[in-house]
Amino acid sequence: MRSQVYGRGDGIGGSLSGYPLDKLYEEVAFIAYYFHWPHHEIMQLEHRERVKWCEQISAINRKVNEEPDNVFKL
Repeated sequence: MRSQVYGRGDGIGGSLSGYPLDKLYEEVAFIAYYFHWPHHEIMQLEHRERVKWCEQISAINRKVNEEPDNVFKL
């Protein structure tokens, strides 16, 4: 079974040539797990934007885990 490759000149997801497939799967799974976004929407994000969302989710998790009552405050 061949996997689809996104971002090859179709304007979706940016260029992924040379980007490790396991890292892509990790980013997509991470965002899908926390935000419940569908696969196709996550794949439409540019690589930098996907990484930024992963960083933001991680920051939220760190903040929530540091709060004494797990209350998130900005």
